[in-house]
Amino acid sequence: MSAQPDHAPVTTYAPAPGAPAELLAQLRADKRASTWAPAFERQWAAALEESHRTFSFAPLYEVVQEWQGLIASAPAVDAFVTSGYDDSDFIDVAELRGRRR
Repeated sequence: MSAQPDHAPVTTYAPAPGAPAELLAQLRADKRASTWAPAFERQWAAALEESHRTFSFAPLYEVVQEWQGLIASAPAVDAFVTSGYDDSDFIDVAELRGRRR
């Protein structure tokens, strides 16, 4: 019998050590810098505090992943908004949930 686990442990994504600084530079260079940069800084500070409290890097990784996704999807969102697509038929999810009851 082996003392090794019978399943592979899940490896978490670990951003590069300079990822937060690179993200902040990208955010400051974006047209939304006035709102995005302070929001990132607030989230990063909160994640850093939680990381110190819990002895876990997970909050920091989550902030980096979230903002990398936001930056990556921004051009597609901009293209959608400028395309003139009519989204007036949007239905609020809360309204849908109320209909099911």
